[in-house]
Amino acid sequence: MWGAEIGRPGCREGRYQAVVKASHPAGAIVKVILETALLDDTQKAIACALAKAAGADFVKTSTGFGPSGATAHDIALMRQAVGPEMGVKASGGIRTLQDLQAMTAAGATRIGASASVKIVEATAA
Repeated sequence: MWGAEIGRPGCREGRYQAVVKASHPAGAIVKVILETALLDDTQKAIACALAKAAGADFVKTSTGFGPSGATAHDIALMRQAVGPEMGVKASGGIRTLQDLQAMTAAGATRIGASASVKIVEATAA
């Protein structure tokens, strides 16, 4: 969870690049989970910039264990920070088709939802 370290002593981008350099040759995708509910907007933007500079494949809003999940505001901020090349995953609190649509409209390219069956069923209605 890189984002929680932003602004703290010992937060070093090189550590994250080492994870990417070890993971990519093995074919692994690197996601950076920010736990956005615990960060302010500046910290979120810095965390996204660090993830992008390290070569991560996408950033994600939440582990599911924080106080709240994805918001359209956070997704839009993250998308702006990483640009169009990186993935942005909205995770946590996405329970309806409308929630999913709000996240994709804000810039999410991946969705994490425990209510996926309900969401898919809503597309048939």
